[in-house]
Amino acid sequence: MSEASRNRTRLAGLAIGALFVVLAGKAGYLSLSGGGAPAHGDGAPDERVVRADIVDRNGELLATSVSAYSLVANPKLIWDGAEVAKALAGVLPDLDVEEMSARLSDQSREFVWVERGLTPRQRKAVFDLGLEGLRFEEESRRAYPRGTLAGHVLGYTNIDGVGAGGIEYSQNDRLAAGGEPVRLTIDNGVQAAVEAELAIAAVEHEAEGGAAILMDAQTGEVRALASWPPFDPNRSVDIPMKDPSRLNRATGAVYELGSVFKPFTVAAALEAGAVHPKDLFDVRKPLEIRGYTIEDDHPLYGDADVTHIISKSSNIGTVRINEALGIRRQQDFLQRAGLMERARIELSGSAAPILPERFDDLSSATVSYGHGIAVSPMAFLAAFSAFANEGERVQPTLVMGHTKRPDPVRVMSALTADMVNVMMREAVRTGTGRNAEVAGYRVAGKTGTAEKPVAGGYDDDRNVTSFAAVFPYDRPQYALIVTLDDPKAGSDISGTAAFNAAPAAGRIIERVAPLMGLAPRFEDIRPAGAALRSGEEKRSSL
Repeated sequence: MSEASRNRTRLAGLAIGALFVVLAGKAGYLSLSGGGAPAHGDGAPDERVVRADIVDRNGELLATSVSAYSLVANPKLIWDGAEVAKALAGVLPDLDVEEMSARLSDQSREFVWVERGLTPRQRKAVFDLGLEGLRFEEESRRAYPRGTLAGHVLGYTNIDGVGAGGIEYSQNDRLAAGGEPVRLTIDNGVQAAVEAELAIAAVEHEAEGGAAILMDAQTGEVRALASWPPFDPNRSVDIPMKDPSRLNRATGAVYELGSVFKPFTVAAALEAGAVHPKDLFDVRKPLEIRGYTIEDDHPLYGDADVTHIISKSSNIGTVRINEALGIRRQQDFLQRAGLMERARIELSGSAAPILPERFDDLSSATVSYGHGIAVSPMAFLAAFSAFANEGERVQPTLVMGHTKRPDPVRVMSALTADMVNVMMREAVRTGTGRNAEVAGYRVAGKTGTAEKPVAGGYDDDRNVTSFAAVFPYDRPQYALIVTLDDPKAGSDISGTAAFNAAPAAGRIIERVAPLMGLAPRFEDIRPAGAALRSGEEKRSSL
């Protein structure tokens, strides 16, 4: 063989060897370092700032970001996309083999997401397959170390780490910028107590759902906000969108709340000078308004004054008071109370109220005792909190340090608020709210039991029950509402607010008052009726 032939043979051998080196490198591509993905616009992640934490008012952690691994592929480095997809399906059972085969065989792409958020076991299993063209990409994932605690408040992020519900959504820009944690107004200990008591009541009475909100009436800070069934943001990807646990019943659902509206009617009439606390009203006979009968579940005999109408929860008496008030002044009061609009709070999905199509004599009468108007528990409590803040309504908030909040709205005078508190205190001492009494904390409040609306009327067998309270009665600071949707267990009477929502509210106050630094006081320093006498003096001086 000539020297030229030998040289040609050597060159051919070197070329074949180089080809095998390239093929071996192509087949062996599997990176454990999680290096950066090619920036070719195929969904590859960019360098991002670590999302800020969310903490409670005391700095205790509620949401944080942790490292997680996702599996990505470069189709240009894969010899047989169908074979790789089939092998991956053996360790990633949810993988769509046909779709992934097509994506991994697309030689025009250099980046393909295969699986996001691998578990450590899945990551090892994929690594052990030794497949070509794959690597692990390190990402930041949201974690909620306290599970369902405040789940409806916190919300969740989507697969790309963008807020998709709750505080994660409303404060997304601030959280995505990183830096200092977002500090909420809720207290983890108080929140846990409220959630626990709401769950006990909902399970005991086989309720379809429930909500409880505790608010500092003077600052608007929400100290606890709970919805039942609970929601675990760690499982947000796995929970179906129509699952009942996703609904935040505290802000995202509206209910006809029933007799908890009666204090508003009384306050509006007192404020307008339409009635006097000692005025008497005939409550002996049901009322007929255009074919609709209004009656009391527990009839009162003879005449009743305003305090007894509240404490014994008389529908007839409330409508009589509302007749003295009048439709226009009733609407004006509801507008000032914020009950004609959705609650303004840092959560998406705050539900708008359902109002009467028109306020006539019938709708005005039913609204006076909480039927024919549906509001969210949050909107209701924001209005009701005025009784604990000398008649002023402060916009509720879940985020500490918000500076762009509107000024308080004067709903009623401090004297009117005080007079109605006296009446609600009597409702707890001797009326329908007795089961909400807590020794040492002097609760003032009102029960509400409303039949659920259905097509063509109301369902006699399904109720929404609520208890709204302010405490301590002699120095009001906090407002609370507990609402149960369709409680079923027990006798007919135990399906009313007096026997489910009221005792749940009492247990909540008993647990959270010490946590918030309220010391029990076992003497009632202000005799019932003191505010009424002040009201009489005011009336006589006009």
